[in-house]
Amino acid sequence: MSSNTRPPELAPGVSSARHTAGIRVLLAVAYVVLSHLASDRNDGILATLAVGDIVLIALLRPLLLPRAWAWLVLVACAGVLFALAHSPYALLPLMLVPSTLIGLVAYGFGRTLVHGRVPLITRMLAGLEAIPAPALASDLRDYTRRLTLAWAVLLAVLALLNLVLAAIVVPNGVLAMLGIASPLPVSQTHVSWLGGAANLGIMCGFFLVEFSIRQRRFPGRYRNLLDFMQQMRKLGPEFWRDVMH
Repeated sequence: MSSNTRPPELAPGVSSARHTAGIRVLLAVAYVVLSHLASDRNDGILATLAVGDIVLIALLRPLLLPRAWAWLVLVACAGVLFALAHSPYALLPLMLVPSTLIGLVAYGFGRTLVHGRVPLITRMLAGLEAIPAPALASDLRDYTRRLTLAWAVLLAVLALLNLVLAAIVVPNGVLAMLGIASPLPVSQTHVSWLGGAANLGIMCGFFLVEFSIRQRRFPGRYRNLLDFMQQMRKLGPEFWRDVMH
């Protein structure tokens, strides 16, 4: 193949980042399957495998580099999960995963609103525009700051609602394990469906409504939703890793 037709080679860092992202997607799919089966079957082993899957997602990059501390953390988590798998509390960590993850994302948005920091969505827009955040128009800075706050509040509320579900679910909810009768008993199967579908539906609905408002307020920036998603995709995994710090 001639040099004019040879496809461009990816830089090692970009290729590695894409492979890591692909593995994370597969692990995320595995978590969804494992967590639903664990809740549906009240299976402690499947529940601990699902939580272990989350640990792998969180530690994946340092594990692949590799970093000794990450492997030590993985071994320690595996030991704790192995002990939990055959205990009466096996499903408790799984019940707390949704509220914990959503709460961490809410924190990720909220912490960028502290004085002296650039709001998260402002940084994302600046990345799309390929300019420093202070160079954005004032109305865009104001809008993206308010939108960052809106996402932080929405996710914090969802995290709290998921924590309530984890408390009232039976038979392996927080209250049940403490010997307290649930004031509104909900089965784990219902929580599995309700929590997952409701969380996703609310977040997707909020995003779609906001995107529609954004298109009317700032016309001509994106042709449609697909165009916006393609622009976001072009930022690449390295940008996302940097923008979350």
